Amino acid sequence: MSKKKRFILSIDGGGIRGLIPLRVLESLESRLAQRAIKEPMHKHFDLMCGTSTGGLIVAGLAAPKPGGEKGEAAATIKELRDFYELEARDIFTYSLGKRLARAFINPFNLFDETYDARPLERLLKERFGWTSMASALTKIVLTSYDIEQRKAVFMTNGLEENGSRPNDYYFWQAVRATTAAPSYFEPARVENLSTGKEEAMVDGGVFMNDPAMAAYLEARKLGFSSEDTVIISLGTGQSQKRPFPYKQAIGWGALGWMQPSKGVPILSMFSDGQSQTASYQASRLFTELGSAQYYRLNGVLDPESEDFDNARPGNLIALNGTADRIIRDETVMLDRLADMLRDNAETEPTDATGSMENAA
Repeated sequence: MSKKKRFILSIDGGGIRGLIPLRVLESLESRLAQRAIKEPMHKHFDLMCGTSTGGLIVAGLAAPKPGGEKGEAAATIKELRDFYELEARDIFTYSLGKRLARAFINPFNLFDETYDARPLERLLKERFGWTSMASALTKIVLTSYDIEQRKAVFMTNGLEENGSRPNDYYFWQAVRATTAAPSYFEPARVENLSTGKEEAMVDGGVFMNDPAMAAYLEARKLGFSSEDTVIISLGTGQSQKRPFPYKQAIGWGALGWMQPSKGVPILSMFSDGQSQTASYQASRLFTELGSAQYYRLNGVLDPESEDFDNARPGNLIALNGTADRIIRDETVMLDRLADMLRDNAETEPTDATGSMENAA
């Protein structure tokens, strides 16, 4: 009998563009159902990793539902899709009163891009309750950056380098931290349940928008062998048709580089550049090593769809269009992945070193 594989799901950051990988997951779920496999996603993946909007998605699929049945996730793929297509409009809505108040403090509106985080926090509390990451239904990693301790943070229920237990966080606060994109939301104040101290964090996309390599390293700490690891990396779209003209950029100054009306160029370049680099490096690395299997699914965005906060109906249609093209163009890959997940679900677990039971 073949040895059971270790599947890793990694999802990029990208704000409202999280609808794209979510649609790809929806297609994968549909393909599994056609193969008579109807288990929730957390049953298929030994590790889920996400940055920003990707963190929100994997947390929804991996966190236990407050008051739900045993093994029931906080959200289904359909519920997450409703979140992006319906509830996200409430999150990405400017507060006129708040903007006017800021105008008195800063007449140049340097901070007019900041959204009120309270609608997002309310939705996160409703969805995740007060469950902590230690109770996740599978292994999970969310990226963030601690602005006070000046360090990258990988919030996980896995293991530290020395084999000890990692710090624990409430799920809703961890998601709030990984989605706290600078210039869009204020930094998140989260409680470290292990130390009892509060920490100030921002979006992990400031240093790692594509967390695939982080997911792989976390898997190695858990004892997963490279040869038995399969990484499915989902992007949130790449904008190749929306340049930042030189003649405009030379006159931006500090304000222009952070201006929401321009798509927050500096943040956009950071996230897009890191995602491109990480996917290239992962592809080359795993190919040359001949170890872990790596599958990357991403697509090209319409020029007006790059903005993280564009939740208008017309843009949601465009994002769905990008997802449709990925699903159409990658049909063979998606069918192959569905076959692999089906075969893995039908494979009896082994007692090999590095099993989830041993890693826990």
